[in-house]
Amino acid sequence: MIIEVLKKNGRMTDDKLLDQVRAFYPDVSVAELNKALMTLEMNGFIYVVSYARGKKQVELRWERLGGQH
Repeated sequence: MIIEVLKKNGRMTDDKLLDQVRAFYPDVSVAELNKALMTLEMNGFIYVVSYARGKKQVELRWERLGGQH
């Protein structure tokens, strides 16, 4: 779900990403999102960088997905 949202919307902050995911899965917690982001980052599918106080910027690694953006 996270990858599909990022494919559609491009780079996003984690709070905006959470809003998009909650549109389909309303019960998703911040902790669950962070765990999923960590797993995706460790497997090379996304970049997560500090963006602003307490926020993170999330971006797809398009080369890992085998496509262009």
